[in-house]
Amino acid sequence: MRQILSALLFFSLALPAHAWNAAGHRLVAVIAWQQLTPATRDAISAALARHPDHDRWVERGRSSEAIDLFAEASTWPDDIRNDPRFHDEDRALPTPARPGFPDTARHKHWHYVDLDAAGKVRDGELDRQIERLSHLLQAKGRAAGNSEQISYALPWLLHLVADIHQPLHVGQHGDEGGNKVEIENPFNKRLPFSSLHLYWDDLPGPPWLRGKRLEKNAARLLENYPKPVLGDVALWREESHRLLATAYPKANGSLLPIISEDFHRDARDIANRRIVEAGYRLGHRLESIFSTRVSRETQ
Repeated sequence: MRQILSALLFFSLALPAHAWNAAGHRLVAVIAWQQLTPATRDAISAALARHPDHDRWVERGRSSEAIDLFAEASTWPDDIRNDPRFHDEDRALPTPARPGFPDTARHKHWHYVDLDAAGKVRDGELDRQIERLSHLLQAKGRAAGNSEQISYALPWLLHLVADIHQPLHVGQHGDEGGNKVEIENPFNKRLPFSSLHLYWDDLPGPPWLRGKRLEKNAARLLENYPKPVLGDVALWREESHRLLATAYPKANGSLLPIISEDFHRDARDIANRRIVEAGYRLGHRLESIFSTRVSRETQ
């Protein structure tokens, strides 16, 4: 039994841990899209159309609709984790420069921020990069000739605002945001043993969720969860950090902590609420950035 369990854990933990899975990021994006004015949507769509991977998003999403491309763009910073055009800057030499990409690093440290027991940042750049990218988009929009930086930064901002709302992405220093915590999950027949981080990532739904089903799920979430206080990046980080107390299962299975029915119900509720909060906040931030640019460009 131990050998079987060890093998299962080996294969499950070898899977890459992201933040929310692709469904979660697309849900946040679709909710954010609902908050945008037509003029801001047009400006964002124009920026994404200039991204080097725009055609890949069309092909993968099987759609050229603006909302679908916006949703696909939100997953791009996870997609490049296994893309040979990009490199892990702390492990490998830089890959060759490519047109349209200001750099070819995967920037894995951007996806999280780890805190110690006193709340001090020990690792990761998630909160700082959200602020930096927001300022970059605001500043680059004031000057001509910066379309490349805008098209590159935009998918990162879509992605990272969702990341900071996943509790384990503002994690405990030492367990790699739950990646080192092994759990038993009776609610996933395909993967009954995994890391806690992977469990949280997969709560939003299957990663292939797209199109009308995606929009229907987003509408259901908007019906069931209220608009949040918009706040700032510091508030978003603090909210996720406070949720860590409820992010770890307490019940024991045969060999590992087990996801109980009560824990699973509460975790799904937290995940759904955080996705809605991220969507509203992302939409507000994008509207603030792009509406100023649109207003200036039409004067």
